[in-house]
Amino acid sequence: MRALRVLIPVLALLGACSDPLSKSSAQIPPLAQPTRAAPGDAATMKVSFAPVVKKAAPAVVNISAKRVVRAQVDPFWQFFGMGAPRERVEGSLGSGVIVRADGVIVTNNHVVENGQEITVGLNDRREFPAKVLLADPRTDLAVLKIDVGAERLPTLAIDDSGEAQVGDLVLAIGDPFGVGQTVTNGIISALNRSTDPNGDAGNAYIQTDAAINPGNSGGALVDMDGDLIGVNSFILSRSGSSAGVGFAIPAAMVRRIVETAAGGGHALVRPWLGARTQTVTPDIARSLGLAAPQGALVADIWPNGPAQRAGLRQGDVILSVDGKPAVDAAAISYAVGSARPGQVLKLGVRRDNGAEQTLSLRAEPPPATPARDERLLSGRNPFDGATVVNVSPAVADELGIDAFAARGVMVLKIGRGFAMNAGLRPGDVIKRVNGRDIGTVGELAGVLGQGGGAWQVTIIRDGQEITGNFRT
Repeated sequence: MRALRVLIPVLALLGACSDPLSKSSAQIPPLAQPTRAAPGDAATMKVSFAPVVKKAAPAVVNISAKRVVRAQVDPFWQFFGMGAPRERVEGSLGSGVIVRADGVIVTNNHVVENGQEITVGLNDRREFPAKVLLADPRTDLAVLKIDVGAERLPTLAIDDSGEAQVGDLVLAIGDPFGVGQTVTNGIISALNRSTDPNGDAGNAYIQTDAAINPGNSGGALVDMDGDLIGVNSFILSRSGSSAGVGFAIPAAMVRRIVETAAGGGHALVRPWLGARTQTVTPDIARSLGLAAPQGALVADIWPNGPAQRAGLRQGDVILSVDGKPAVDAAAISYAVGSARPGQVLKLGVRRDNGAEQTLSLRAEPPPATPARDERLLSGRNPFDGATVVNVSPAVADELGIDAFAARGVMVLKIGRGFAMNAGLRPGDVIKRVNGRDIGTVGELAGVLGQGGGAWQVTIIRDGQEITGNFRT
């Protein structure tokens, strides 16, 4: 909860001066002097973040991860038998936050990704090996566990009340450059900030100007109550060091991933809206008669999805979620994606006739329909060596792609075979083969099973339709 912050008095000292060498005979009355009084309490004597740091810092830890990397060797040396791949050990440093007294820690996924040996250093300099309970690249969050026996560690409370405001004072606590724990202060510069306004549910950040440097990743962003409101994730900088534009993953998503891991889950289930939305731009706002460009326009509805069952229609504009203004499409996607499955959200909607209405949307995970049916294709056909999969909303969420844009069969990866030489790429959506529309992996396998040396293939790549002819 937000509380009344420390009141910082500002004293203005006024002075008057006269020139003793002036030859003017005019008498200048002296300016009134301010009355100075002794400070009445400790807060007016010394303003400090020390009480907040004292509460929060013990729960912020250092994290180091080591991984073995196979170094590639120049093919020239391989030809002479001197090119055996070599292994080397890479390390990364970051920060983390203890969120449960039994040793559960949250950090960034990129700090521990592919780490074979992860070590957590506590504030008192003790070190413990850690295991990964859950890692989610989409949100760039990971949950670790260290074994501290019956000891109870200091923790940070997760404040996901959503009451943080632009201008609030915050502290960033972490271990930049591996020099030891540091504390920097700043303010919240923006909320629901996204690097992709039409992005996914894991992409709506708290922006702060508190200095965040390499090694701060996974550290705590705390408010003046000493509560965790975000996990520092990345910065925008030309030099690589802090330029006052840092981003933290909000506490609501942090709580969701910690609860999932603590409950034994190995993957974060993100509810979905079941609709494709587009951020309302100034041009769209003018065309719809909106007073300001705010919210998201509903462009498409998934059949029998949460949006359709809630009563959303194409042309609606979502203006708020649970009473909070929806800045853009990413903010709406994040609000739905950070909800617990089964939770009911109130959507403030403006209809295409101008009427406003509140709809109830039940948060549900994306469905795995059609079945995944992942297959490695082979034989005398253009897809030899390609692994393909049916794109359901669940698969689209797993891959971080738009389920509406990738309906059908998608190339998941390319191995050795004709597909590599044909120029197919992961992410291509197979639309048509030899004049037959392809809707499922089963239909594709059926067409390929008919054989033939001549093939006409139509795919969708980056929104463009491409047709090629092949002979196998």
